[in-house]
Amino acid sequence: MIQERLVKFRSLMKEKGIHAYMVPTSDFHETEYVGDHFKARTYMSGFTGSSGTLIIALEDAALWTDGRYFIQAAAQLEGSGITLMKMGEPDTPTMVQYLLNQIPDNGVLGFDGRVMNSRLGNQLKETLGKHGITIHADEDLVDMIWNDRPGLPDGPAFLLDSAYTGKAASEKLADVRKIMNDRGCDAHIITSLDDIAWLFNLRGSDIECYPVVLAYALITADSAKLYLDGNKLNADIRSQFADMGVKICDYSAIYEDVKSVSGKIMLDGASVNYAIYQNLNPDQILDCANPTQLMKAVKNETELNNTIDAHIKDGVAFTKFMYWLKTNINHMEISEISASDYLEACRRQQEGFLDLSFNTISAYKEHAAMMHYSANEESNAMLKPEGMLLVDSGGQYFQGTTDITRTMALGPLSNELKTHFTAVLRSMINLAKARFLYGCRGVNLDILARGPIWDLNIDYRCGTGHGVGHVLNVHESPNGFRWKIVPERNDSCVLEEGMITTDEPGIYVEGSHGIRIENELITRKGEANEYGQFMYFQTITVAPIDLDAIDAGQLNADEKKWLNDYHKHVYDTLAPYLDEDIQAWLKEYTRAI
Repeated sequence: MIQERLVKFRSLMKEKGIHAYMVPTSDFHETEYVGDHFKARTYMSGFTGSSGTLIIALEDAALWTDGRYFIQAAAQLEGSGITLMKMGEPDTPTMVQYLLNQIPDNGVLGFDGRVMNSRLGNQLKETLGKHGITIHADEDLVDMIWNDRPGLPDGPAFLLDSAYTGKAASEKLADVRKIMNDRGCDAHIITSLDDIAWLFNLRGSDIECYPVVLAYALITADSAKLYLDGNKLNADIRSQFADMGVKICDYSAIYEDVKSVSGKIMLDGASVNYAIYQNLNPDQILDCANPTQLMKAVKNETELNNTIDAHIKDGVAFTKFMYWLKTNINHMEISEISASDYLEACRRQQEGFLDLSFNTISAYKEHAAMMHYSANEESNAMLKPEGMLLVDSGGQYFQGTTDITRTMALGPLSNELKTHFTAVLRSMINLAKARFLYGCRGVNLDILARGPIWDLNIDYRCGTGHGVGHVLNVHESPNGFRWKIVPERNDSCVLEEGMITTDEPGIYVEGSHGIRIENELITRKGEANEYGQFMYFQTITVAPIDLDAIDAGQLNADEKKWLNDYHKHVYDTLAPYLDEDIQAWLKEYTRAI
């Protein structure tokens, strides 16, 4: 099927005079996870991961993705005629190198300018232009062969109350305008959906697991325009926006409106798409991170307290699931998918639940070696009372967004599996216990997590942690943990008080097993003295870590104390919400070791 689509597509390319065509993983807003309408790369390649870029040339095709997806992509691309390009590997050519090999001098590169960020689009234009290669960016060629393409979403939007956000949209707009003034900017274009949702306290259901509305925003000193499908807004939302001076405009009108914006324009070239950028005068543009990016990453106390409450609800749901799994593995048929479904049902029972925060990863044995494995009817493994099940999951609640991973023993484990599990646990604890001076970035602290795993001459091909939004995207910039700076990941900022970041080291052995343990951390201020302002992390995830998988002899006294203190907190926090049978089970699974 993929090969047939590529044949049709290449015929269209020849008709248009295009020598290579890029299909990124993106919508019109550079969103990490995209709705069904925008899954063009999946449609053309068969690869379903959340990150990757497909390039189709007249005689060849290749797909670039990162280490999280090497195993999955290799399997899904097999037989398609598309070559897997492993990003970060020494022998992997860059996309530009590949394009220069595929496009003749004075040839043409095509892409849909609405799904290409302007920074990358301009880089391609400049670099390839030196070889006479031109850009054809005003047509969506995939759309021309995708006959049953899903339409744009049309679900209703809602406003998130200030009881959850801690700050009114009018106050946030005032803060943005102050920064615009400080930077000498007359207008600010925002296209990233999380920034718009946070700024206007607006949420929706346009992307699965990600409560946002497809929208653009144009802000000046005395006006604010929101470009979206107005049918998603009820009368109350319209009234509140009118009171703030926010004008509702047609979704696609942004492309014409930006042509008449005068003065200096602030925008983030990593999120504003190439089609919008092409309608502006480059001399007008101040290309920088949206100020809302850091504003929303630093949660206020209302957001933090609500998020802590959300984690208690999530912990109750996960504990009920873990109890069910552990007590039934010997007595009933359980599959990867049925386990995932049961956990989702436990979450849906919690008050204030909105949706999952991403599609649950329920991965048994060797499937867990694929970091972002997704079970389907073909791969769905039946669980047995042996080996381990990795479950990475989370929920969206009115109070906040959660992300938790637990790897659980379903039966006796080998010494190797226990050693690997204990190393991952030690790694997670080491980072959670960190004390550091203000000014540190995630790249300064990542070694704390990797150390026990590197001691085994093992590594994991991803970061150790990412920021988490507030009733927003589960992966939020600009905070994170990784051992080296990766510019396109945008997660190497100074760790500020109030940021929420995951702590999730792991070990992944292809064909055998995968282990990950993940908690969320709030960055807090500690003691200030003559050496500076010390910082620490508050762990807010509340769920048991499987004692059946631990070799306690490999933990030192400090690590045991941390685990015992954590488990006491888990029991004391969750027990009041559980019935007697689950309470008794939880007491056993949070016992001191």
